[in-house]
Amino acid sequence: MNFPNVTPEHEMKPVFRALGASLLALGISTALHAKTEVSIPVESFTLPNGLTVLVHEDRKAPIVAVNLWYHVGSKDEQPGKTGFAHLFEHLMFQGSENFKGEFFEPFEKVGATEQNGTTNFDRTNYFQNVPTTALDMALWMESDRMGHLLGAIDQALLDEQRGVVQNEKRQGENQPYGRRVFTELFRNLYPSGHPYSWPTIGLMEDLEAASLDDVKQWFRTWYGPNNAVLVLAGDIDVETAKKKVTRYFGDIPASATVPRLPTMIPERSERTRQVLEDRVPQTRIYRAWNTAQTGSEEATRLELVAQILGGGKSSRLSERLVLKEKLVDNINVFQWSNQLSGNFMIITTIKDGVDVAKVEQILDEEIARFRKDGPTAEELEQARTVIKAGFLRGIERVGGFGGKSDVLASCQVFTAKPDCFEDELETMAAATPAVLTASAAKWLGGGDHTLVIAPGEQALGAQPEKPFPTRSEDGKNDRVLTPDPKFSVVKTDVDRSKGVPSTDSFPDLSFPGLQRATLSNGIPVVLAERHEVPVVQLNMEFRGGYAADVGRRLGTSSFTMSMLDEGAGEYDAIGLSRRADSLGMQYGSGADLDGAEIYVSALKENLGPSLDLFADMVRRPTFPQDEIDRVKATWIAGIKQEKTRPNSLALRLMPPLLYGEGHSYAMPFSGSGTEASIGALTRDELVDFHQDLIRPDNATLVIVGDTTLKEIIPLLEKRFADWKAPEAKLEIPKIAEVAPPKAARVFLVDQPGATQANIFVGQLVPSTRDDKALEFDIANDVLGGTFSSRLNMKLREEKQWAYGAYSFTQGALGQRPWVAFSPVQIDKTVESLGELKSVISGFATGGVPIEAAEADKIKLNNVRSLPGAYETAGSVMNQIGSILRYDRPDNYVELYKQRTENLPLEAVRTAAATIRPEALTWVVVGDLKTIEQPIRELGLGEVTIMDADGKPKS
Repeated sequence: MNFPNVTPEHEMKPVFRALGASLLALGISTALHAKTEVSIPVESFTLPNGLTVLVHEDRKAPIVAVNLWYHVGSKDEQPGKTGFAHLFEHLMFQGSENFKGEFFEPFEKVGATEQNGTTNFDRTNYFQNVPTTALDMALWMESDRMGHLLGAIDQALLDEQRGVVQNEKRQGENQPYGRRVFTELFRNLYPSGHPYSWPTIGLMEDLEAASLDDVKQWFRTWYGPNNAVLVLAGDIDVETAKKKVTRYFGDIPASATVPRLPTMIPERSERTRQVLEDRVPQTRIYRAWNTAQTGSEEATRLELVAQILGGGKSSRLSERLVLKEKLVDNINVFQWSNQLSGNFMIITTIKDGVDVAKVEQILDEEIARFRKDGPTAEELEQARTVIKAGFLRGIERVGGFGGKSDVLASCQVFTAKPDCFEDELETMAAATPAVLTASAAKWLGGGDHTLVIAPGEQALGAQPEKPFPTRSEDGKNDRVLTPDPKFSVVKTDVDRSKGVPSTDSFPDLSFPGLQRATLSNGIPVVLAERHEVPVVQLNMEFRGGYAADVGRRLGTSSFTMSMLDEGAGEYDAIGLSRRADSLGMQYGSGADLDGAEIYVSALKENLGPSLDLFADMVRRPTFPQDEIDRVKATWIAGIKQEKTRPNSLALRLMPPLLYGEGHSYAMPFSGSGTEASIGALTRDELVDFHQDLIRPDNATLVIVGDTTLKEIIPLLEKRFADWKAPEAKLEIPKIAEVAPPKAARVFLVDQPGATQANIFVGQLVPSTRDDKALEFDIANDVLGGTFSSRLNMKLREEKQWAYGAYSFTQGALGQRPWVAFSPVQIDKTVESLGELKSVISGFATGGVPIEAAEADKIKLNNVRSLPGAYETAGSVMNQIGSILRYDRPDNYVELYKQRTENLPLEAVRTAAATIRPEALTWVVVGDLKTIEQPIRELGLGEVTIMDADGKPKS
């Protein structure tokens, strides 16, 4: 299921809210037969102090996923003291009594991947994948902050992280359809005082009022081992796990046993509706019902209902509203299950000029039809297949968001059964059309709340927050509970005064060997075998991309590639989607700066018919005019959306400023073009692009998965052998070299009422193929490529003016764009610009040279993360694509490791001088009535005011 990109980070991560949603994210929601077809073997044990430990053995990569869930979230707060759970998530990344420093530092040194932490209504989790040899370090760090944190928290640290969280909140609310939307939605769905009625990130006033005593008592109440579940998944066995976990966690005393809240599903008999204004280009409808809680059979069935109603292009609502009647640009439907209650949600963005009432009427009609007649047997079977296929892809990962460790932890925390997903599999396998009809009739009747976000002059996120009323019985944050005496501790030989255990050896790098062949029509084939899951991924890559738009309308490449799945062979857009869903096939196509691609992920059992669809998309797209018109309207609406989001707006403007109008790369980073260029595109132009670029003499086919050359080549020959190149010569535009500007430039774009200013600064650096590209990449990581890099440490951790500050380069055959960026609180815009200039200048000129420790940290992280970097077939495929595009040898990964390890410090320092502070291009999006004059006075460079299309304004 596709969730909207408007999702606030800590409020609406439905895939991690509870069991049902976690499984949905992985596709663990159904099986074609009554019995579970795929399992996640798990063993468990519990320490005397109450810590529950789950162990899943998966030896495909020398890494262990360490995933620690605390059974505490924002539901355990009270009005007046909201945001504590999320604030504590941040505090626990700031070191502990026995480790003074950023929690990330030891993990960066050993090459940890997938490291993060999240908070929601019901739980807080911390996770990372580490090399097997670094497991002791990871367990020491996690246990030190569980058992030895309070002494490290002082007023300065609280103030620092309070500032970071407040900027995270501003960042979420400074977006169109931002975080405040969901705050209002749940305020109306749940009655006053319900634990889900306030936002996970909290109210600004509550965060400001949080005291040191408050947060310390919060920790004492909730963060004991008896309120936690630790999952170790990967290169580990239960005996090793028991020994290590007992050693590091066994002596931590238990906390109190806190009574659990009962299921609280508010009954709503009346339909309610609310209209709010925001600075948005289109009206968006949010409709939601209160439904069953996680772990219930009803929640599981509603996941199937959501898939049938709005889970894909051929779903009922998408087919009617998007494809046939063309009233909306997109629609998403999902069941979001939480511990106390669930929500069934519909989110749709309406086309300009369409009557909102008409769309709402159709939603009513389709929901009523489903409640009365239910799904067809074919719809139900298709939904099962889609979700089963998602499961097979998802179980490839041991850690990270939604990996196997997340599934196991979620099951244990919310149902006390680590294999509870098997119950859900069986529930879905047993579902019938009549059962789903009954579930829809029960839950999707009256009582829904509709929130309409309409275009207006004032940003919703800039409006004052409404408090949540407190109640006389509230006081959960203030209660002092005594530790539960039924738990005990065990002695340990760990001497924490010696600090973090050192990791002295690391696993060897293992990248699959590349096998090569050539089809009879000349298409090169590169295969990497991966047999862990029965899935085969294919990516046909073509030279060209945005660069091929030269001489064409901007966006031609991206738009043409997007049309390949809107009708191909004998199928129209709906038919293609239905056929793909029936096969459990995922597919897509797109373009980037230098290339275009057509992608398919096929279940091994359905490889042949999936390849038939793949060949149709590659060779026989139909480009139907009615679909072109529909996609054009949606595409143009997407461009308007880009121009209302400050980050994407800046990234639209940067390439033309850096490269100059008319350059091959002078295209918004999204590749979307402009409203005028897309509006003027004709069908003939799409056909011409396809004929000019999508041809066998411009193609390479990359395959990763459960197949062999002996098996796959005959299947490919059957579908591509007669595909011949046209006689016309293949033309790939050359990328022109661009000289840097003679002086620094500043471009300002107005975003009235913005609570943040989004600062971007960039220049061009040599190509990815440049001999010194590696040196620059390492230098850039020192500056802004990791959490502990200079920019982030300055603006986030030291100043608390931003939620984050980073820098990056985008791969390119020509000169690459280098960009640093940070959204900062509006009243610190000028100070932030000054700090960015100072940090970048000191870095580039050698005034504050790169230290050996800084470079070594990046080098070690890059090298030591390699064994875990290629856990999935997708990561392998991406690396092969880079090898091919930049003409690298097949053993590039091994060579990269060797060269990185041997790179001298002076080479990295020299690469830092690639950045020229005196010739940088600055773009700032913010409320100009507040920031324009102070920026002019700062003297960064000549200031130009631009509109959202990049045109100068007086």
